[in-house]
Parts: sequence; structure tokens; C-alpha cells
Amino acid sequence: MSKSRRVWVPAYIGLGSNLDSPGRQIETAFELLDGIADTRLVARSSLYRSAPFGGVEQPDFVNAVAALRTRLSAVELLAHLQEIERVRGRERGGPRWGPRVLDLDLLVYSSEVVDEPDLNVPHPGIAERNFVLLPLRELAPELVVPGLGRVSNISVNEQEPRIARIA
Repeated sequence: MSKSRRVWVPAYIGLGSNLDSPGRQIETAFELLDGIADTRLVARSSLYRSAPFGGVEQPDFVNAVAALRTRLSAVELLAHLQEIERVRGRERGGPRWGPRVLDLDLLVYSSEVVDEPDLNVPHPGIAERNFVLLPLRELAPELVVPGLGRVSNISVNEQEPRIARIA
């Protein structure tokens, strides 16, 4: 693992939950993100309710995006996100796009592009998933996502199931 950076860089995290009081899971996750060493929660989107992505029958999700400033590397930050998921009860190994207590995705890390076996940044689903794009657009419409352009210019996916702001 690389050492922490000396400068603060922006990072955007996608949050999702559809089990065990999803809204409360997201609120708790915001608090836990703010508690990561060398990282600060600087903004948070509204909460959105969305139909599940993929073909697995399950409850609707509550989604949001967090804007962070961090001195951690992308790999270090991902390790903290996965630890928060584990502590909150996330069990890996279930069906792809299946139900989950908490899902934390590193969407954007500064202006960097990372292509590693366990980490792809920017997240490859940003432009296809309204439950990511709409909260990200709410927080950072002028953010330039490498390979996609300005968030405000990324088209909403008209084929994706419904999504609604709830709080």
C-alpha cells in the first residue's frame, strides 16, 4: 500500500443500502466516512430511492453520494470503505447486484484514472446508473470525470428504473 499523500484531494463515494433500515444505514455511513483518518466529509447529497439494478428480486435501495477530501491514496481509501461495509454487516459472495446492508463505491478520486484488479476509478457505472449520477450531479455538477466529462453534461439513462429524491 502506498503512503498517505501530503495534499488533500477530492473523492466521491456512492452509498447504497436496501436492508436493515436503509436510510439509517446511509446516515450512519456518512458519519463513519467522516471518521476515516486523514479524510473529511465535506458534503453529502440528498437521499434517493431507486429500484434495484440487475435482475435480482429485492427491496428498493436508498442511495446517496458523499464528497470527501482525503490525504489517503485511492487504494487506502478503498480499504477503509470495505472495512466500514464489513463492520456494518456487508456479506460478500451473494448474487451480483443483490441485496445489501451497505455498499460504498469509490466513484471518483481526484482526476486520477486507476485500473487495477480490485479498483477501477472512475467507477465504470457512473454514466449508466441514475442512482449514482443524480446524487453526484446534485453535489458536483461541474466536476469533470476522467473519460466522461463534466457531470452536468452526462446524460441521464432513460432505460434505468425509477429514482426519486426522498430526503
